[in-house]
Parts: sequence; structure tokens; C-alpha cells
Amino acid sequence: MLTIPSALQWWAKSRPDTPALVLGEDRLTYAELTPWVDRVAVRLIALGVATGDRINTCAANSIEYVVLAFAAMRAGAIIAPLNTRFTAHELAEIVADHGSRLIFADAAQAEKFADCGVPVHAIDEVTALRHSRATHPVREISPDNCVVIISTSGSTAKPKGVMFSHRTMLDYAMASAMEDGAMRDGGGVIIVAPLATSAGMVQVVHYTALGCTLYLEPVFVAERFLDILTNEPIISFAGAPAFFERIAECPGFADADLSHIKVVMAGGARVTRKLFDTWAAKGLIIRQTYGQTEAGGNSTVMPAKFAGQFPEKVGWGGMFTHHRVVDAAGNDVPHGVEGEILIRGPGMMLGYWNNPQATAETIRDGWLHSGDIGTIDELGLITFIDRLKDIIVSGGLNISAAEIERAVLEFPGIEEVAVIAAHDDRFQETPLAVIHAREPVDVAALIAHCNRRLADYKVPRYVAVRDEPLPRLATAKISKPALREEYRDAHLTLPKVR
Repeated sequence: MLTIPSALQWWAKSRPDTPALVLGEDRLTYAELTPWVDRVAVRLIALGVATGDRINTCAANSIEYVVLAFAAMRAGAIIAPLNTRFTAHELAEIVADHGSRLIFADAAQAEKFADCGVPVHAIDEVTALRHSRATHPVREISPDNCVVIISTSGSTAKPKGVMFSHRTMLDYAMASAMEDGAMRDGGGVIIVAPLATSAGMVQVVHYTALGCTLYLEPVFVAERFLDILTNEPIISFAGAPAFFERIAECPGFADADLSHIKVVMAGGARVTRKLFDTWAAKGLIIRQTYGQTEAGGNSTVMPAKFAGQFPEKVGWGGMFTHHRVVDAAGNDVPHGVEGEILIRGPGMMLGYWNNPQATAETIRDGWLHSGDIGTIDELGLITFIDRLKDIIVSGGLNISAAEIERAVLEFPGIEEVAVIAAHDDRFQETPLAVIHAREPVDVAALIAHCNRRLADYKVPRYVAVRDEPLPRLATAKISKPALREEYRDAHLTLPKVR
């Protein structure tokens, strides 16, 4: 049976002594993982969990969290993790939409569910079953049943629940193993993304299905990561470019032996030439990725042989994952012409939970409409340009906020930036750059810097500099809705800088 528990059982027999999960000094082997999962699954069934029931989890990353997720799958249920940064109101809406059977939460989160009307259990109940009497659940599970619901960030609307089955998640893992041989023999990977996100939960399923050792880290601490990368058998490391920057700034980075690492990948922002060269000097080629939750994770990873030559590009898809770039009518555009990126591959979601309309709008004729703008060149390499809805229309010209943000971030001293639209009497909209910097910013020099990198109409007409970090959504992404509200009168309160 093509199921996630079957993969765990295989590694329990084939690699019984290989650590499956590591958190600090706690190490759980594959031989220990499977019986613990079985015991928790039996407990869930005893609590009334039926096939297809939704079980919410809201807790920090932990070994118990992962065991509970696999146990829900083994019981035929759907694990639906919730972001710990969501408010009680946001969580209540999601729980109501899921029609959840049970909620498991740690002590810091439990009180948020007081009014949800769903039984709340402590995540510590999983801990209590780690060494109890062996038992086995008797329940058939189907490879094509929904097994995980991941909530999207909700940056423009209420979160939507992205559904995956055993088959879609395992197909994604197997395709990855076929494309990149470094992962076929196991090895160590670090998981720091919250398990409530696809970058967390999908990676957990992906790498355990491949028999890897997962190093769970609740938070990103650069020195801790460098220690793990140096002293543990890590073969693959992925994260935002900021992670790579912070690690490279650690005093021990220059002398660290990282030769055992085979694959490093970055996503979520562009890798600068300086950052690329810093890691390349250690013999590690940072490969840019592109994807989204609805596509199952990364839908394309830049081939290592092209990564240095085309740092702004993200590859040409996978062995079984294909991309198109189309215009508004759905027609493929010529090479180099911008259009919407479409994706089709084994990791695609089943659809959105309880939202057939949004599903039909996103998946059409078998293709996932990403809502992202990109191009494809003559080699088939994709360049991600921007989110389709993160566009400033100034005098009829479309301006990519991400393009301006990349230029601003290259200016010294800038910690983070978000570019949004400000009102303009002549052009209707014009770029406003909201900047967080620890030290004073020479705005005139910044504008001169942007003028050297961007067409005139793209250069910010307004700049707001603040010494506090930019507001963020529960997913840790910068909250542009909050900034748009805060700076809606920027054309009246801020001076024009050009």
C-alpha cells in the first residue's frame, strides 16, 4: 500500500538503528518510532476518531508533534496543524471550518481553544505513550484519502486549507529521490519551519519517507545551525537566504568543515551574488527553488550547473513536474515574455478543504494556476518575477513590488523592506518603500542606488524609514495589508523623495 505508515514500517525493518528524529539530546530511531506511532493511533481510535476525522494540532515543533501527526495518519484521520502565532479568533474560524474531532495543543496554546467546543488534549499525552505496552491499530487506510490539511497564510483573505493524500505526498518524495541521488541513501536534514506550514509538515513526510534523520529545531539560531551542519551528518540544508546570511556571519563559519553536505537550497527570496559566492567558496552551490503549498512544496530546483550563471532563475521543473507560462487567455507566451506560471506534477494538492469554488479557480484542466508571474527562457529555465496580486499599477504600467524590494535590500544597512502602492494624483499609484533599518538611512543615496538599478517609474517616490521591524502575519511573512492600512495617507504625510 502506498501509504506513509508503510514507509515508516519499511525503514523500521531496514534501518532500525538509524535515528529518525533528533531534538537536542533526544534521539528516536526508526525502530522506536513505528511502535510509538501505533500506540498513539490506538489511543486516537479509542477517543472516537473515525476515518477522515480532522485532528488539529497547535504546538511548537517537537518529536511528540511528529509522532502525533503520523499516528493520525495511521488511524485513517487527517492531521490539520495550526499555526501557533494565530489568534484565538483565527483559530476558531479554522477549527469550525474543519469540523474537527480533537485538538492537541501544548500548554502555551491550549487556552486559545477554550470556546471552540472541541475536546482539547495536551500534547504531553503523546509523551506518556512512548514506552507503554506494544499495540497495533486495526484499520485499513487508502492511499488516495486526504491525510493532511495545511492552512495557507491568509495574506489576502481567510486561510484556505490545502489537502494532500498519502499518494501525493509520497509521489513528491519519490520524484525528488529519483531526480537527486544524494537523498536516496538517507542522511541528515534540518527542519526548522513550523510543522503547521508546508515547509515543515511536507518536509517531515518527505524526508522520513526517504529514511533520513530529521533534526528538529524549534527556532532558528545561526550558531546552533552551524554547529549541527558541522558536527552532524547533514547532507541537505534548505532555508531562506537570510538563514544562509546569518550562518555565514558566525565566527566559526570560515573554518567550518561542511564538505559532507551535498545539497543546499534557498527559497522565498533571491540569493545575492555575494551570498552565492560566500557559500561557493566552501564548495557549496546554493540552488534557488520555486514552489508553493498548493504544488506540494518545491515544484522546481535550479540545476547546480546553472546556479552560478543564472542566480535569478529557479530551474526547469522536475522529472514529472512541468510548468507553463501563459497569458490572460491561457495561451503559452513566447520565451522571455511575462505571464502566469502554471504547474502540473505529482505533489499537487487534492484541492482546498471545504472550498470547491476556490479549487475550481486554482486547478483548471489539470494545471495549477499559481497566481505568480514569471518567464521561461530558451533553455526552459524559469524566472519568478512576482506574485500576480503584488503589483503596483502606475500610469498603466505594471511595477513588481518584489523587484523594487530586491534593489532596496542591496543598499547597505537595510534590514527589511516592503514596497506597497501609495496614492498619486497623476498616476493613481506610485511605489512606497517601507524600510526597517537599525541605523539612519541616507534616503537620497538610496534613491540614487535605486535609480542605478531600476527604470525611473519603478523607483520609490516615497520612503518611510522605521527603527522597529515590519509587522508580520502569523506565518512570519511581512503583513502588507497592515502596512497598506498604516500608510494609506502616505501621499499626505510623507515628503516625496524624487
